[in-house]
Amino acid sequence: MCTVTFLPLTGNDFIFTSNRDIPYERKKAAIPKQYEEDGVTLVYPKDGKAGGTWIGTSEKQRLLCLLNGGFVNHVPLESYVRSRGLIVKELLKADDLMTAVNGIDLNGVEQFTIVIVDWLKDLKLYEFVWDGSVKHVTALPLEPRIWSSSTLYEPAIKQLRKDWFKAWLSANTFDVGSILRFHHTAGIGDPTIDVMMDRITGGTVSISCVEKRGAQLVFSYEDVTNGQKSQLTYTS
Repeated sequence: MCTVTFLPLTGNDFIFTSNRDIPYERKKAAIPKQYEEDGVTLVYPKDGKAGGTWIGTSEKQRLLCLLNGGFVNHVPLESYVRSRGLIVKELLKADDLMTAVNGIDLNGVEQFTIVIVDWLKDLKLYEFVWDGSVKHVTALPLEPRIWSSSTLYEPAIKQLRKDWFKAWLSANTFDVGSILRFHHTAGIGDPTIDVMMDRITGGTVSISCVEKRGAQLVFSYEDVTNGQKSQLTYTS
């Protein structure tokens, strides 16, 4: 859960893309599918280890995407009481998003950043950071944005990746093909920091892209370890 981009389109529409960077030994995730859980329709790729997810949408008209780490890198504990991927699903199912965010118990949960896109009424973008002690929820302007995981990238490298994204913005149209090329190729030829990351024991294993236009969503998913691609079209 390393590199995430958000592109606002007209009205309540957007394109949201995420590269998942994890140890290669982690059990493979299942491709995105529709699930009915606690009376709520969700669409997400299911993590092979804990059964949660790092990115998903729900009939509550929201998308959540998880990045490991909060504002800065941290030293992980040997164990935690709850998977962060299950937090994502809980918030996807909540009737009222901010009530759920304010009320959720995160004691014993590892630090994270969750990017939230909500289009129940007007399109809104939030950043929810758990720093291990305090919840930080920020409403963000509807502007193109890139995030990089604090557990994998130092501030200087995060800024470098913002520079790549800024250069991409000045030379490209906002469409799925173009942003996917960015997620595949942006960088300087150094696989340890490029957007398509490879650090021998871990790296980018999949790319997820959700495009919303009107009531229709298209969830595109690529397993980059074997080239398998899938696409799911649905309404929310």
